[in-house]
Amino acid sequence: MRERNAKFHSKQHRQQISRRAQRVDAVGFFNLLTGPELLEVTEAHLPEHRERLYPPTVALSMFMRQALDADGSCQKAVNSWAAQRRAEGLSVQSVRTGGYCKARERLPVSMVTGLTHAVGELISARAKAGWRWRGRHVKLVDGTGISMPDTPENQDCYPQPSSQAAGVGFPLARVVGVICLATGAVIDAAIGPQAGKGNSELGLLRTLGAAFSPGDVMLADALYCHYFLVATMLAAGVGVLFEQNGARHTDFRRGVSLGARDHLVYWTKSKTRPEWMSAEQYAEFPDALTVREVMVDGQILVTTLVNHRDVRKSALDRLYAQRWNVELDLRHIKTTLGVDVLRCLTPRMVEKELWVHLLAYNLIRLLMAQAALDAGVHPRQLSFKHTLQLWTEWTMYRVDLGADPDTLFRLIAQLTVGNRPGRIEPRARKRRPKPYPWLKMPRAEAREQVRRYGHL
Repeated sequence: MRERNAKFHSKQHRQQISRRAQRVDAVGFFNLLTGPELLEVTEAHLPEHRERLYPPTVALSMFMRQALDADGSCQKAVNSWAAQRRAEGLSVQSVRTGGYCKARERLPVSMVTGLTHAVGELISARAKAGWRWRGRHVKLVDGTGISMPDTPENQDCYPQPSSQAAGVGFPLARVVGVICLATGAVIDAAIGPQAGKGNSELGLLRTLGAAFSPGDVMLADALYCHYFLVATMLAAGVGVLFEQNGARHTDFRRGVSLGARDHLVYWTKSKTRPEWMSAEQYAEFPDALTVREVMVDGQILVTTLVNHRDVRKSALDRLYAQRWNVELDLRHIKTTLGVDVLRCLTPRMVEKELWVHLLAYNLIRLLMAQAALDAGVHPRQLSFKHTLQLWTEWTMYRVDLGADPDTLFRLIAQLTVGNRPGRIEPRARKRRPKPYPWLKMPRAEAREQVRRYGHL
């Protein structure tokens, strides 16, 4: 009887350890997600699930670890999880990836997107007033392209460019993101095919209206300088600042002069209704808009911030110069985190993989914002890659963030990025690629030719 009770209590103890490890630790990331602000959001998005080796929190944490790891393979994620379980005194039966891959497939996309939105909005909302532009939230907008494995499912959803022969190219997707200028956090994003009706950058941006609030300022390049977008933002109480689109002519002799190369001008609505817009929507847009156009150093900027005494030309010029931050943020997402080429084989998993990367990116931005707040500096002065490397080592050696968070934040803030205004670099590569010929036929055909005739 005593022996049976001992076995029962031992089994209970092991189950408690297992549940605690799965629920709380989860490779370190849920120490952040189970904070008081995000606990309710995390629990609200958890799907119903049975107690498995890879419950949703564990599967998502391992998925995020993949996103931040240079290896990024499922095998590496499972090996790390097995090593962690053994270090905690838990059993390890297998390192096969099948169970983990199925757990990733069971993760709802809504759970990942909801957490990404929650973390991004939390970081942006808590940005210090001194980090903002004149106390206003400035949100950067830009688009980019990503590639993925050449599978029939991915080709159906994200076709390769029509200029490429079948079996030679790769499926391509377009991603448009809304990013907080003050903190670098991703507020929202949309993904769609590289081509097709409604899948342009402007078309994808139209699905992201909830990312903007009255009083915000949208900052983007000349592609977004579009009558209907400006009218939509004005109606929502959102200011805009764009570079002038090359298709529009600017004549400073017209309109209401506010100073040298600074005037108010009236844009009229196009008489041709765009294909994507219904007749009812077209009729709701105003027949004319009042916008402000300024020229600074040969560059024409367009804005709805029309009070020239409150916002001078020089202030607009300095603000537009900060648009370059979105290029750096996209570089961190695509190059540092490896989102430029995704790994998943189906469109649903491709979308999930993208959002997991964005969630991991926002968690690094969360660390940077806290470090900047503690050190009294601007988050843009801190290095994303340094923070990523430091956090990766922190989790690898199982350092408890809750026990001594100040040390991590102090070390993050120690390294700052250089201030190099006006830096210019050529878009060219000095190191030559290996002299292999381009693959100009489907890989299966190329293999068959090698099999028959050898390497030419």
